[in-house]
Order: sequence, then structure tokens, then C-alpha cells
Amino acid sequence: MAEAAPELVWDLKAELGEGPVWDAARASIWFVDIKGRRLHRYGHDDGSTESWDAPDQIGFALPADDGSLVCGVRGGLHRFDPESGRFDLIAPVERDRPQNRINDGFVAPDGTLWFGTMDDSEGMVSGALYRWRNGEITRHDDGYRVTNGPALSPDGRTLYHHDTTERRIYAFDHADGYLSNRRLFAVTEDGFADGPSVDSSGVLHVGLFNGWGVARFSPAGERIGTIRLPVQTVTKAAFGGPNLTDLYCTTAWLGNADKRAAQPTLGGLYRVKVDTPGLPQARVRLSSAAS
Repeated sequence: MAEAAPELVWDLKAELGEGPVWDAARASIWFVDIKGRRLHRYGHDDGSTESWDAPDQIGFALPADDGSLVCGVRGGLHRFDPESGRFDLIAPVERDRPQNRINDGFVAPDGTLWFGTMDDSEGMVSGALYRWRNGEITRHDDGYRVTNGPALSPDGRTLYHHDTTERRIYAFDHADGYLSNRRLFAVTEDGFADGPSVDSSGVLHVGLFNGWGVARFSPAGERIGTIRLPVQTVTKAAFGGPNLTDLYCTTAWLGNADKRAAQPTLGGLYRVKVDTPGLPQARVRLSSAAS
């Protein structure tokens, strides 16, 4: 791949920037500041910015088929209307695990929402992996301290999900929204395995928390490179832009507040030009959930 210098496009100094996602209809990147309880939008074409307060810690905001966004807010899934700025609860999550919060999320091509949860203090192994489809939430895996992902291979047959504090990336066989054959795919020895995205050739891109960049893994699990950033806490990278060749990277100063003098752009949104495009961003199917 071509070497391109990372560009800081928004120096917003998020405490825990996370979850970038491309919204082609609005030519924008949505992302969140989990600990800051904020939802952000960055305009790809004009550099415009908008921000909204969330009701609680917000792990992701993913475009839905009705033009709204489905957000993982602590305690439940919410529908966010960008026009009014309102968050409305649509499905409670883990009432039996009140110490948990929702973390990362992903939309499969069929509109199914996958997301993970975690203990907010990162002390208990109480996180799990869920599927939301046709209005029903189903737990598909359990026993994580910090979840991240998931992401899906281009052919839809492999789903990746991370046990971040263990630096482990797992792969599952995926068919029709069901998972089987969990196995270890890779280990990130130079940072904690944070949010993942997959490009059109099947290469997995993994944000490295305290690893100064984005790790790249072949579909066979071989480490094939790293995209370096000038800050050490990279939380997730997602493909955007009209050709899906702009890799947007969220960062954070959480856990590294003492490094902010030396790395003043910790918590900023970065963009890196890449050669291989990403995959089109699917939209959450709300119509089926309401039926």
C-alpha cells in the first residue's frame, strides 16, 4: 500500500473517541466520545462539524434505513434523529448487568446490528456479544472484559470480535446471523486490539490502543503491516469518502492524560489515504424491527 501522511482533520480532544462510521448519504463521518457522552459528525467534503450531548455513555452511532442513527447508549439501543437531536430508547440492553455499558458496534449487509458490552470499570469479565435483528436481541458470546468490533469479511462468512485487554482477535464462522467455531485469529503484541474494520480485499484493520497506529492482518491472520499515527492511543479506523479510500481514525487521551503535553492532538480525528477501498457501509434495518 502507498505510504500517506496522516492528516488531523478535527482536533476536538475527545477523552475516548470511538466508532467512526461513513454515512454516504450525508457525506459524513459519525463518531462518539464515550466518556465525554457526545456524538460528533464530520463533513468529508467541507470539513463541517456538529456535536450533540448523549443521554449517557455512547459506544456507537450507526446509520439506519430511515435516515436516523441507532446508538448504543449505556442501558439500551436508542434511535437518534439528527434533525431534532433527540435520543429515543428502542430496546433495553442488559438490565441484568447494570455495571456494564455498550461499546463497539457493526451493521451486517442484511441490516443486522451486532454489538458488544463491557464492564464500565474494566474489572469484571461481564461483557458479551449481541445480535439485534427483527426487534430481538440475542446473546451470541460471553465472557469478555473489554469487547471491540465486530467486523465481517467481504464474503460474509467470517466475523471478527476482540477481547481487547487480552490483545486477542477472535474469528467465528458466520452464516445467516449465527456464529460457530470461535477460534483465535491473531494477537496484537504492540498494543491493545481496539476497533476493527475490513477492506474490500479482506484485510482486517485494527486500532491499536497504546500502539501508535492501525495494525493490518491478512485473511489468514498474518500481520502484514501497520499504519502509523503521531499519537499512541488509536481506537478505531473506518473507511470513508466517495471511493472509500479515506481511512478515518479516532483517538483518545483516556489513560494517557499525562502524555497530552507531548501529544497535544490526542483525542483528534485523523484521516489517511489508502489504496485499497473499504466495504460499503450497511444501514440498520429499523423497518423489520418495527414490524
